[in-house]
Amino acid sequence: AEFNNASFITQVPHYTNLIVLRTFSKWAGLAGLRVGYGAFPLDIIAHLWKIKQPYNVNLAGQVAALVSLQDKDYLLDNVAKIIATRKEMLKGLATIDWLKPYPSQTNFVLCKVVGRDAAQVKAGLAQKGILVRHYTSHGLEDHLRFSVGTAAQIKRLLEVLRSF
Repeated sequence: AEFNNASFITQVPHYTNLIVLRTFSKWAGLAGLRVGYGAFPLDIIAHLWKIKQPYNVNLAGQVAALVSLQDKDYLLDNVAKIIATRKEMLKGLATIDWLKPYPSQTNFVLCKVVGRDAAQVKAGLAQKGILVRHYTSHGLEDHLRFSVGTAAQIKRLLEVLRSF
């Protein structure tokens, strides 16, 4: 995958039930365009075409994805920056005693909120203009997901979290 050295995409031809989906959202900077791709066994592709929505990716998204792939150096540099920023973000989140961040190989960090209400933390962050994801699924009720942003955004996030 983009943010670590592990991917099953090369294994798709060897399995009849393996699908790998990827997005251009973070690593290519195309989050708002909802562009991605998938690797599928040939037998599955025929079935997917039967249920595919017509015009599910607009022209702007298609062009942006193709253009972004032409600047491989930029993409690799962007991924390296996200990985470095994620590392610093993990360190910072770990200094907040009521947050327990999990190791991450993605463009976000999942944290368990201990001794506080995760929904209230999310609401408090929102009041300060910081949007995070709060999970309500069983087993994740007390967890928040922090997307890796810029160094300035991470600094502000940590300042606000420390003020709670």
